[in-house]
Amino acid sequence: MTIWKREVELSRLNEFSADCSVAHLGIEFCAFDANSLSARMPVDARTKQPFGLLHGGASVLLAETIGSTAALLTLPAEWMAVGVEVNANHLRPVLEGYVRGTASPLHIGRSTQVWEIRICNEAGELCCVSRLTLAVVPVKRHVRPT
Repeated sequence: MTIWKREVELSRLNEFSADCSVAHLGIEFCAFDANSLSARMPVDARTKQPFGLLHGGASVLLAETIGSTAALLTLPAEWMAVGVEVNANHLRPVLEGYVRGTASPLHIGRSTQVWEIRICNEAGELCCVSRLTLAVVPVKRHVRPT
């Protein structure tokens, strides 16, 4: 049994993110299963802080991107999810390569959702853990379609 209410097409998710910060940072949706969604992000000049480490803000942007996209995929077309609160614990520095984040639901409700996003380095070591709380709201006319 799957949690997804919309068809999950990785190529379509990547196209949807083409003209925003997601694409600018090189974030790419790369996998999903019945209960989780994953994306990867390069650790390069776009995502590093001045000391050469993966920037914590880039990790948070990755986490919120994956979690909010996953939440959207659990909702009917006339609903969307918007971030209310995000937190992150940075556990291990990353200097190069890619990080991969995987979002899994902690709570999927009618008015709120809570997702855990685990970000690992290429060796599979946990680098950051994040929790994202979202409000479920009707889609407004000014929002671009999914």
